[in-house]
Amino acid sequence: MARQMEKQSVWKPRLPPDRAYKRRATGASPAIEQDRAAGGRDQRSVDLGDGRLARASITLRLYRRTRRIRAYLRWAQEGKTRERYVCEVDHDYRGKNLAEAWRRAREMGFLTEETLPPESSASSPGVRASMRGNKGKDTRPELALRSLLYHRGLRYRVDARPLAEIRRKADVVFPSDRLAVFVDGCFWHGCPEHYRPAVKKAEFWRDKITGNRARDADTNDTLLAAGWQVLRIWEHEDPASAAERVIQRLQELRS
Repeated sequence: MARQMEKQSVWKPRLPPDRAYKRRATGASPAIEQDRAAGGRDQRSVDLGDGRLARASITLRLYRRTRRIRAYLRWAQEGKTRERYVCEVDHDYRGKNLAEAWRRAREMGFLTEETLPPESSASSPGVRASMRGNKGKDTRPELALRSLLYHRGLRYRVDARPLAEIRRKADVVFPSDRLAVFVDGCFWHGCPEHYRPAVKKAEFWRDKITGNRARDADTNDTLLAAGWQVLRIWEHEDPASAAERVIQRLQELRS
C-alpha cells in the first residue's frame, strides 16, 4: 500500500497552504464540517458487518517530503480506531479536499448506504439522522457556542425559562441583560436553507414543523412584550460568528 501511494505521488514545488488541510479553530464543529463535505450525516457510514454501521470521518494529512496531502477514512470499531487510505487531494481549501475524499471513498466502495428501519417515521435516512441529532438540550452547536462565550468571560444560565410564568426555555439566558438565545435545529424549526419537506407522512410532518414555527414566533412576541431581547441562531451557523452576534447584542444592551 505504501509503495503504491508513493508511486502515485510526485514531488510538488511548494507546500500547500494551511487552509488546504488544517481545520479552522473558529470554524464549524468537526461533525458539521464532515456532514457538509459528505453530503449529509447519513452519507458517512461504514459497514461493520452483522447489520452494524459506524459513522466515519475523513482525515487530511500533509506529507512534507512530497509536499502532498493524503486523505484517510477513519472510524471506530470494537474500541479501536480503524483507518483506510482513500486518495491524494490537491485543492487549495480544506472543504473542497474533504468533499473530494468523500466522493472518492464512495466510488471505491468504502461506504455503505443507510436504510430506514421499519419503525422509523422519517422520509429518508438523512432526515432520520437529522431528527436523531437534534436533542432537547446540550447539542453540539449549543456546547460549541457556550464554550466560546464562557472563554470570553461571559456567564449565563443554561436551558432556563426567561419568564417563570411560561413553560418555554431558552438555550442560553442572560437574566440581568434580559437576553434569551435560542439555538434552533434545522429540521425541527424549519430552517429555510436546510429543511426539506418530508415525503413519508408528509401531512403529519408539515403540521409539526408549522406548529414549531408558530410556537417560536409566539415565544418571540411574548418575550419582546415582557421587555426581553431574543436572538435565534441556526445549528448550521459557524459557532464563532454566532458567539460574536451574542457578544455584540450584549454590548448594545449594556451601553
